[in-house]
Amino acid sequence: MPNPPFAMLATTAGVLARPDADERLLTAFERERLERFRRPADRDDYLAAHLLVRYCAAAHLGIEPAAVAFGQRCPGCGSTAHGRPHLTDRPGTHLSLSHTNGVIAAAAAPVPVGVDVEHLDARTTDPATLQHVLTPAESALVRRHPDPTRAFLRLWVRKEALIKLGRASLDALGALDLSHLPLDPPVQHRDGDLHYLELTAPGAVFTAAATLPVRLLEQ
Repeated sequence: MPNPPFAMLATTAGVLARPDADERLLTAFERERLERFRRPADRDDYLAAHLLVRYCAAAHLGIEPAAVAFGQRCPGCGSTAHGRPHLTDRPGTHLSLSHTNGVIAAAAAPVPVGVDVEHLDARTTDPATLQHVLTPAESALVRRHPDPTRAFLRLWVRKEALIKLGRASLDALGALDLSHLPLDPPVQHRDGDLHYLELTAPGAVFTAAATLPVRLLEQ
């Protein structure tokens, strides 16, 4: 039996406070990217997310974080300088990560997995934005919801998770209709062959999606 999919949701401050939060765990390319950030907060988010995905992969595989052979690869151009995260020595293990304004998420699974988290700030829900990324049915749901910003972000993180899962593309979000899914979902629910793990944490909206149930781990 393969290990189950694991996801972690944390704050940047919480991850960087861990005694093993050492940027030397990152690859040379990641450290180079780290030094290019101008805002310290952006640098911290990037570092914490790239550490958290290692902690998640280590828990999934039963190994130490230092043994996680992290890499990235672009499915479009084949570059290893950007793109989807993966393990260079374990092609059967799938990774996903996300970070936003001090909140980070990661997942590791034996099947493709997508995770996304967005900060509950004053994200715009103007008609132009809704038309670009939502279907008319989804837009109507958002406008009727008591908290339109949270409703919009719930749909947004789902669609981002599906992109990372390989089930959607960024330029087709406006045609991807998820209006049949609840905007205030239970933590675990299912739609067809996909299992969703969804949370509204303090200050953030989170979704993980995979073809197996995803278990939330404490970081």
